[in-house]
Amino acid sequence: MINKRLLIKNLLAHNDENSFYDKKRKINISQKEGKAKFLKHICALSNSNPKNNSYIVIGAEDKDNTIVGVDFFDDSKIQNLINAYLQNPPIIQYENIPFPHLPEHKVVGLVTIRPIDSITSLKKNIWKYYGGSVFFRDGSISMPKVFDIEIKDVNSKIVAAIENHAQNNIELTLDGVFDFMNKRQDFNPQYKVFKEYFVLCWSGAKKQVKDKVFFSRVDIKLINEQVLLFYSALDDVAISYTEDSFKIIEYVRLGLYNSYKYYKLEEKMIRFNDSANYTIEANLIFEPPQFDKKVLHHIYNTNNAILEKLKNKRKLSQIELEDLKNLAASYLICFLNGFDDALPQLEQAKPYIKKHGINLYNSYKETIRILRKVKYN
Repeated sequence: MINKRLLIKNLLAHNDENSFYDKKRKINISQKEGKAKFLKHICALSNSNPKNNSYIVIGAEDKDNTIVGVDFFDDSKIQNLINAYLQNPPIIQYENIPFPHLPEHKVVGLVTIRPIDSITSLKKNIWKYYGGSVFFRDGSISMPKVFDIEIKDVNSKIVAAIENHAQNNIELTLDGVFDFMNKRQDFNPQYKVFKEYFVLCWSGAKKQVKDKVFFSRVDIKLINEQVLLFYSALDDVAISYTEDSFKIIEYVRLGLYNSYKYYKLEEKMIRFNDSANYTIEANLIFEPPQFDKKVLHHIYNTNNAILEKLKNKRKLSQIELEDLKNLAASYLICFLNGFDDALPQLEQAKPYIKKHGINLYNSYKETIRILRKVKYN
């Protein structure tokens, strides 16, 4: 089994960007431009390295390979994006890899692109790229090209050597368990071995809500691969497990006027197999709360008025400052109840919310994460 932290170190240390590897400071697939560029790189790497895994490391500086990290990206539906826009789409996997020197909420993103014996192309127009475009790697750049020549396999030995040098061992596994238990000791850390091979660690602050037990500040890591499977400082999560599976049910707290309820968002099941592999199934089980349209019209207009004040750098009243705390979540509720214009308003609000402090911005990012899952589904 490959230790993904070692794999990232090997990719950064021994290779310039090439036909099987790329690195990015960050990606933004919430905007059309960022989404289009991400699809272009997936397409180019898949076409330029048809016999081996290709990789994109996200969260490293371009000039000196310094690992700076990105926010945890919990998006099990990213394959849906690939399937929607690419012809002959490769199977891809996005994983969050923690590094000891990074802050708790920061990780390195690792995109693995599985080989496919077909030419991958854009299925339809997106941003400035046209449907039917085919991309290949030209050194460190993804370029549109004519594919009238056979792609030679020049990477197999190199990729195999990199992956072999990143294999996990008992020492790395034990170090990973001890490190997790020490760092998360304030949040009831636990571990369990599945199928005598997989070591899963998790932690969270336990709380009882009526007859249900939830955990917040949840951290779940597969130690063998150094992959952070789940992280959230805000969500409420229900956890259960058997001898060969681990289930996470993620809840979101939504409501209006200080009246909130818990709604199931997503169920994630990790199944461990006898053949030393595992699968992760994620199913969206969210049923959006419905509210009175007259009430939502009032909230929507109030939000728009606050946003206009922020754009024009006008001072907010005390009541408006309180409403600002719920602006992102209430825009989300409006969107889920048929207010389509609430989505671009929410996107416009990002830079202004960011200026009002880390807690408010974290709430905004949580709203965007929920929205992304709902949209992809």
